[in-house]
Amino acid sequence: MRTRLRQLVVSAVALFTASAVLPSATAADGDRASGQRPSHGGLSAVIRYTEYGIPHIVAKDHAGIGFGEGWAQAADQVCVLADGFVTLRGERSRWFGADGTTDGSLSGGRSNLSSDLYFRGVRETRTVEKALTQPAPEGPSREVRDMMRGWAAGYNAWLKQNEITDPACEGASWVQPVTEVDVAARGLAIAGISGEGRLVDAITTAQPPAGAVTGSGSPASRAPSAKAVAGAADDVWGTGDMGSNAVAFRGDTTANGRGLLLGNPHYPWQGGRRFWQSQQTIPGELNVSGGSLLGMPTISIGFNADVAWSHTVSTGIPANFHELTLDPADPTTYLVDGEPERMTKRTVTVAVKDGAPVTRTQWWTRYGPVVNAINSQTPLPWTSTTAYALNDPNAANLRFPDTSLGFGKARSTDDVLGSLAKHQGLPWVNTVAADRAGHTLFTQSQVLPRITDDLVERCSTAFGRTTYPVSGVAVLDGSRGDCALGRDEDAVQSGIFGPSRMPTLRNTPYVENSNDSAWLANADRPITGYERIFGPVGTQAGLRTRGAIEDVAAMAEKGGLTVRDLQRQQLANRVPAGDLAAADVAKACAALPGGTATGSDGKAVDVSEACGVIEAWDRTMDTGSRGALLFDRFWRKLPASPQLWKVPFSAADPVRTPRTFNPDVPGFATALADTVTELRAAGIPLDAKLGDHQFVVRGGERIPIPGGAGRLGVWNVIEPTWNATSGGYKEVPFGSSHIQAVGWDGGRCPVARTLLTYSQSSNPNSPHHLDQTRLFSAEKWVTSRFCEKDILSSPKLKVVRVGE
Repeated sequence: MRTRLRQLVVSAVALFTASAVLPSATAADGDRASGQRPSHGGLSAVIRYTEYGIPHIVAKDHAGIGFGEGWAQAADQVCVLADGFVTLRGERSRWFGADGTTDGSLSGGRSNLSSDLYFRGVRETRTVEKALTQPAPEGPSREVRDMMRGWAAGYNAWLKQNEITDPACEGASWVQPVTEVDVAARGLAIAGISGEGRLVDAITTAQPPAGAVTGSGSPASRAPSAKAVAGAADDVWGTGDMGSNAVAFRGDTTANGRGLLLGNPHYPWQGGRRFWQSQQTIPGELNVSGGSLLGMPTISIGFNADVAWSHTVSTGIPANFHELTLDPADPTTYLVDGEPERMTKRTVTVAVKDGAPVTRTQWWTRYGPVVNAINSQTPLPWTSTTAYALNDPNAANLRFPDTSLGFGKARSTDDVLGSLAKHQGLPWVNTVAADRAGHTLFTQSQVLPRITDDLVERCSTAFGRTTYPVSGVAVLDGSRGDCALGRDEDAVQSGIFGPSRMPTLRNTPYVENSNDSAWLANADRPITGYERIFGPVGTQAGLRTRGAIEDVAAMAEKGGLTVRDLQRQQLANRVPAGDLAAADVAKACAALPGGTATGSDGKAVDVSEACGVIEAWDRTMDTGSRGALLFDRFWRKLPASPQLWKVPFSAADPVRTPRTFNPDVPGFATALADTVTELRAAGIPLDAKLGDHQFVVRGGERIPIPGGAGRLGVWNVIEPTWNATSGGYKEVPFGSSHIQAVGWDGGRCPVARTLLTYSQSSNPNSPHHLDQTRLFSAEKWVTSRFCEKDILSSPKLKVVRVGE
């Protein structure tokens, strides 16, 4: 019976790939052009589900692939997706109330009202439609537009043909059909999440001074300090809610001369910024597998028969500020070369549940929106003489999907570079890639404002001259026309860098990035000579970068590497901070008089037990590791200080410095005492297993989670949240997400192992709500099924033909 079923499946797929079973798309030209109505046109696809609910989507064209993606994503994530589309339409206040909050996946707006005011403004100014109609490559290609249209049609068809069982939105009237414009709006929001999206509150609350307000002092004196801006830049553009590791190995370091790639992005475990797995196949044209960001029609991180790639969040600052000189008679008019220009007033009205509509005004300039802060602690005051405008070149960037589609069709790392050069669509990430021929690639090819060091020298305000060197945040004189950003000859968009300016390293034994700058992509071949806005050169790297380079450089030196070595690296859970400091911490702890230390509350605490626990700790963050939780909590409480290490940082030895823990660092004994007090108050033994207190709960099942904080240097990043009220960690909200270890052997099929740490579906009623999370807990992997023979031999194979 099983053999007969296999034969039928093979025959069905053979018929399908001959395109005999699929109708052609018949969408009306008006629907395609406007994107304003739910998509129609008889689109369809075949979805083959294998283990862990991973769909392998086959269609005869890009619209069909989009249809299958939209259908399958809706089946797993309909409530999360629908919530996002409410956000993008600026309707959160209408459905959920003005004071509620978003999941933070599409903007940094702290309330539904703030989010709505921004996204309603985007919708009413038809920003998305304008971006859609730009000719390629500045706008999306026909293939990507077809994928967006198909995605909307697939999502809508699933809604029409299925009942929602996820309690998060079951029976909810805010779950509605979508259009191509909705799908494109999501792509635009993802591109702008590190620019305008980060500063939504500052855009929607910026208002001119009331009455006859006069400025006091110079603009620089009213602006925040360089140190404050550096802290704000790290808060806004750092890796607090997005991070990643990736490494590629050249063929001469591997067992068979072919390349290897390990990708490990760190993303939220809930909400709309999750990854979702699939394989997309258009026979003879596209065959790619990997993870997509929810709502995106293309594979964001993945591999095909010849190439594998991943992304890491970069150090580039994707936006800049222009300091405006205002007309003394009108704070909504600014001067450029002495000529007045009136700001554009955008009045936005938002419907509010159980309340009157709210109307607010936003102010826009030739540079972008006026903002009144970088973050909540760092204001940019709008006075009668000065205001600040934000420039975000990604605010109209719809080229991300085309760049990713180019990766999916690539046959070499050269083709990956070619897609980056043609489309220039990556907004805030680096790219690390390897190929079957044994080549490696690192490139920080991203969309950044064209802020050259020379331009900063000529055009920085007094404020900008203090901020740019320490943070990469440029503040240019908006009153001078000769301070415009200009255009590189090879750039598809004015005001950004062209591909020839991007920090790039090709075909070294390894390339690695863990969210530090391009400088140390390979410690033996440091990259220099790029503009400061891309990131620093010669500055202290984070412990995660240092530990990663130690590991991967040793792996490359050893040679003979296989995919299994990548798997071991991913889940080794080594703690570089522990290797550097734990022995000295335990020794200094044991030397404390009477085995006691004074806590921050002034009370003496017996810490003698902690000394032995730290000494015995195995220096890992495995779920069974005893002492890991104690050291983790201690390290978080230890104040950051240059005195932490006896041997200071040296740019000549950036991987091994700073080092040698200094027990005389201020706050050492206090941090130790407070940690012991904290754990005892929560009833947690000092030698508790990490997995007993680092976990998620799925369907009532408590699943221990391995990994640790990036500040400890752990590659497998897991960032739980401490429960200050009752003690202990809450559920894991952030960390390793779509992990892939990819190589090639002598056959046609890539050798790939993957893990989607939080599993494929957010629906608690789905069988794929926790299955891969259990694997992650047990440090096991999914063997990817890429070739037809592997897909069709899956014991869990389920074939579904979906259509309108």
